[in-house]
Amino acid sequence: MQDISALLEQELNSPRMRTRRKFRALKDRLARRAIAVGGWSVIVAITLIFFYLLYEVMPLFKSASIQQESSFELPEAARSSKILTMFTEEQNEIAGLLTDSGTLVFINAKNGQLLSEQQLPLQEAAISSVKIKTPGDNTLLMGLDNGQALAVDTRFKVEFDQQGQRLGVKPSVTRLFNGKTVSLDPEQRALHYITQQKSPDGMLLAGLVGEGSIVMTLLRQRTNAITGEVRESLQPVNFPSSTAYQRLLIAPDHHYMFALRSNGRLDVYDSRDLANIQLSHTLTLVEPGQKVTQMIFQLAQQSLLVGDSQGQITQYFMVRDKHNQQQLTQIRSLKLGDAPIKILEAEQRRKGFVAIDDTGRVGIFNTTAEKTAIDQPLLKEAPLFAALAPRGSMLLVQDTQGVFQRYAIDNPHPETSMKSLWGKVWYEGYSEPEYTWQSSSASNEFEPKFSLTPLAFGTLKAAFYAMLLSVPLAVCGAMYTAYFMAPAVRRKIKPVIELMEALPTVILGFFAGLFLAPFMESHLPGVFTVLLILPLGIVTFAFAWAQLPARIRDLIPEGWHVVILIPLVVVLAWLSFSLSQPMELLFFHGDMRNWLSNDLGIDFDQRNAMVVGFAMGFAVIPTIYSIAEDALFGVPKSLSHGSLALGATPWQTVVKVVLPTASPGIFSAVMIGMGRAVGETMIVLMATGNTPIMNANIFEGMRTLAANIAVEMGESALGSSHYRILFLAALVLFLFTFVVNTLADVVRQRLRKKYSTL
Repeated sequence: MQDISALLEQELNSPRMRTRRKFRALKDRLARRAIAVGGWSVIVAITLIFFYLLYEVMPLFKSASIQQESSFELPEAARSSKILTMFTEEQNEIAGLLTDSGTLVFINAKNGQLLSEQQLPLQEAAISSVKIKTPGDNTLLMGLDNGQALAVDTRFKVEFDQQGQRLGVKPSVTRLFNGKTVSLDPEQRALHYITQQKSPDGMLLAGLVGEGSIVMTLLRQRTNAITGEVRESLQPVNFPSSTAYQRLLIAPDHHYMFALRSNGRLDVYDSRDLANIQLSHTLTLVEPGQKVTQMIFQLAQQSLLVGDSQGQITQYFMVRDKHNQQQLTQIRSLKLGDAPIKILEAEQRRKGFVAIDDTGRVGIFNTTAEKTAIDQPLLKEAPLFAALAPRGSMLLVQDTQGVFQRYAIDNPHPETSMKSLWGKVWYEGYSEPEYTWQSSSASNEFEPKFSLTPLAFGTLKAAFYAMLLSVPLAVCGAMYTAYFMAPAVRRKIKPVIELMEALPTVILGFFAGLFLAPFMESHLPGVFTVLLILPLGIVTFAFAWAQLPARIRDLIPEGWHVVILIPLVVVLAWLSFSLSQPMELLFFHGDMRNWLSNDLGIDFDQRNAMVVGFAMGFAVIPTIYSIAEDALFGVPKSLSHGSLALGATPWQTVVKVVLPTASPGIFSAVMIGMGRAVGETMIVLMATGNTPIMNANIFEGMRTLAANIAVEMGESALGSSHYRILFLAALVLFLFTFVVNTLADVVRQRLRKKYSTL
């Protein structure tokens, strides 16, 4: 024995073995360091992803700013006339001024340098009023003191030379109405207020004369399809009221007219039929003792902005009441100090506006987000005129001394606020506040709707129905495979189920959208019959099997019973779908979908949450099953054998011993499966209507955060609000997954500590 020990010691201390041990120790150190580097790399990568998402999202909540860029006076030659109105173009290079002499003056918007002038043909008349600027309208409409109207179209074009070098912006002025004036008042009284609106037949012109009487003319325009010649004719329109008004605005296509009285009451007229204009309703805009100081249209001319003598700006638009009648309704109010509002300027690209009060206080607001971007006392007093650039990036004002001041505005994301992102918002055309996601439209006057609430709800809805199907099947299947199934069968079944996880989700989504959704729609009673008959049939078969003589039951080896269950499941499923049509005829008048919609009032979409539940549940089952089965199979056999030895049945052993011991692993499996369901993209994208609605109805679809990012990221403009809000959606998804996994790990550790003593 001593010789053997000596030989073993000599062999272990041989140079070859020492070299081998050193090499093994080196490999162990390298493996530990590689694993540590890999783990830290994952942590660093996740941290970098988080900070990158945060970097893209933070500009959404950056405060707006306004800074003075320059101050200048007009050249001596341009100071002799009084300025009536002022406007700018979107490059912020040129400003246009209309003087009381009928001269259009174009100046450099940075230093006031005179660029060009153009005299309008006023003949013997004088300008008595100028139309209030409407967002997106290039028409400059003037009312004359002889009851006529003159209109020109002002446009600005960026010019380039033959080499493609930018030459600058050139203004152009085109006379409208075939170069003529249009008579509004047969008595030739001065138009001290004028407005216009496009009509299906041409253009409707309206003005106020005398003490505030309304005069109107419809300018009909017909184009010769062969020659292209435009023929115009005038049709006087009789207004049914002689009430004295201060202001008048006409809605698009002259559906409605809004006439303001001096006492702050607004008359709303239904003017769709110009031959029969009728008073629809009247509402009071301000409290007694207050005055309406400004009233303008916002972008798209659907909303009225009303500024009063108390520094408040209120938004109104038409809303259908419970009697399906359109009523002008107060939507929201924004506050700028306590002084009267002197100037209101609406943005031409967004639902924002600039307000300036009598003290020179300047505010920039967004109605949709109910957001005050800027509120600063920039001016010493109220300016004479102000012009907001079309892109909302510049404000040009003229003070009472005739000095022009140019301000640069940095307000890239006015649409975003906590309320617009997560709360209910009352949008134009809606009957009440709603959670809505609608990021784009074919119209430039579209009001973007960026509520993430329906997307978050859709994400949870899709995950809930997927987990509702997958968790019971996967966990119960793992229990049977790990504890009851014969080892030979387990070695075949487990790899097959795990192989399902390798199936691309785009294939599952394609299958669910093109086959499963229409199949489930046409066999809807059969789907619910399967869910009822399948478990009852299996339980009944198991009870019947237990009543058979032992010699028959012993023909099937222990753990091989799943083999006879497979044909049973197939037969029960076939029977359920065979009964679908007879049940539909018997109970649902031949069409269960119509029965749900008409009799129960439940909306039904072909691609709905039920389809997603089946398809995504099928995709999640392998993940949950594999991890849960490993956790159950890894429970020490000594625990189960000891339980059986103490007289417990196999089922009692599973429920009271195996499941509690494996609960940390099962819980981890469920959480990982939920993470997979929350982040799933292609199945939800292809198997649902992809509609961002908030409805728990299993027969309606949804849109998830992940699917929304996949659909819209390629269409969003780099750096836009839409682009950054999509990154915000990704950040929300990231944080949700992080919080769920963290809580899951805490729960798992507590379960492991609790059941480690078994």
